[in-house]
Amino acid sequence: SREQLSAASPMFSWSNKDGKKKDPELFQTVSDGLKRLYRTKLFPLEDTYRFHDFHSPALEDADFDNKPMVLLVGQYSTGKTTFIRHLMEQDFPGMRIGPEPTTDSFIAVMHGDQEGLIPGNALVVDPKKPFRKLNAFGNAFLNRFICAQMPNPVLDSISIIDTPGILSGEKQRISRGYDFAAVLEWFAERVDRIILLFDAHKLDISDEFSEVIRALKNHEDKMRVVLNKADQIGTQQLMRVYGALMWSLGKIVNTPEVIRVYIGSFWAQPLLVPDNRKLFEAEEQDLFRDIQGLPRNAALRKLNDLIKRARLAKVHAYIISALKKEMPNVFGKENKKKELIANLGDIYTRIEKEHQISPGDFPKLSKMQEVLAGQDFTKFQGLKPKLLEAVEDMLANDIAKLMTLVRQEEAAMPSQAVQGGAFDGTMNGPFGHGYGEGASEGIDELEWIVARDKPTYDEIFYTLSPVNGKVSGAMAKKEMVKSKLPNNVLGKIWKLADVDNDGYLDDEEFALANHLIKVKLEGHELPADLPDHLVPPSKRGQ
Repeated sequence: SREQLSAASPMFSWSNKDGKKKDPELFQTVSDGLKRLYRTKLFPLEDTYRFHDFHSPALEDADFDNKPMVLLVGQYSTGKTTFIRHLMEQDFPGMRIGPEPTTDSFIAVMHGDQEGLIPGNALVVDPKKPFRKLNAFGNAFLNRFICAQMPNPVLDSISIIDTPGILSGEKQRISRGYDFAAVLEWFAERVDRIILLFDAHKLDISDEFSEVIRALKNHEDKMRVVLNKADQIGTQQLMRVYGALMWSLGKIVNTPEVIRVYIGSFWAQPLLVPDNRKLFEAEEQDLFRDIQGLPRNAALRKLNDLIKRARLAKVHAYIISALKKEMPNVFGKENKKKELIANLGDIYTRIEKEHQISPGDFPKLSKMQEVLAGQDFTKFQGLKPKLLEAVEDMLANDIAKLMTLVRQEEAAMPSQAVQGGAFDGTMNGPFGHGYGEGASEGIDELEWIVARDKPTYDEIFYTLSPVNGKVSGAMAKKEMVKSKLPNNVLGKIWKLADVDNDGYLDDEEFALANHLIKVKLEGHELPADLPDHLVPPSKRGQ
């Protein structure tokens, strides 16, 4: 029977219905264990009590096997698309940026060997992608859903979901043609991190945005907030905006812990008001560390989500079986159904007392009443203790065994698994943590493009008190930050300019650093590696 259970087909044969405890040694990996527990213990309960019609579609293998996903949510023009571009340091297919609402689609940015776009209708039939169940949202949604695939090192470890910009007003809600909040809820249940983006420049939380944040309820633990474009206002105004944001969020998100807000300017352009540079540097480091920890914490998140789901499925089973019990066998079924739906709150209270279940575990009353109206109560199942016992056993025993495996898997993974893109610019040199070491020798002079402006750069170089012909990282940093470029860009420039990787800059390297700053300020992209023609003459041939 075990072979049948591990078949990848979405239709499983329930040959293991007795719910016996399985040998924990069978779990090779956490995701293998989760898949098996879901199929053998939780799915039968969900299936019997029509959990999938009410709450969330059945889980598939891809839901357990996939890379951590980051969901970006925000009003239009808060810089969501630019933020993704900033993380990857590369444009992605389908990307559009502008002041008016540009992203009107859900774009899943994922790793692929070939760069290109996959339309929604093709995505939902691919068993390797975790999107098959989005089919339920219909064509209006699928026409607004694409996957941008590209070979980018950041996407080796995470996938990013860009969402349509949220507008204010009723018109927007009607014109979407699909249930926007429900789609977001579907993603929220499956992603590892939800980032809400706000624009410090114009902070107003529209009705639809409030509704969206409420739809993400129960996933507050995954939420982080980014107060973007914070370099466009002065310190005093920034403090006011931050206070207003915390106040607004406090009214919408009722969580005992304060949600973590990262303040900064998440793009690779000079800071308009550089007064708060140090704050932005520290905040960006913190946010990057948070994202870099996602692969390591992914197994624990999946375990957590399965526990949440199992608790909801249990409560759901009690509700459905209670309704079934009340239904008459022959006459007056329709009237009784209406009466039961109207009195659902009392049924909740009864179940809560009878089974000692916390009120927070119950599904939202109005939503449940709405779905029940379209259901045939005569097809509901009565209470099946064996199915509930299997889920209880899973929660009480199997999860604890899996937890040990989670800890082992976590210990084997690096704490900062996400590499590449903007994540690399913050690691080494005076703009990050740690210094590289090495040595340099002088070689004959050759024609060099930087030489033209070198006299100007030399004048600055000698004001920085060089020791043995070199300036320290700290001294160079003081000068380089005057460009107002953000830290991770300067970190990249430092990495390219410190050719011998000794943590110091000589006069040629310092001139090169200034040349690269100029290139960036003129609107050009920085090279990933230093091209030969830019290597200082004394460093050539090493």
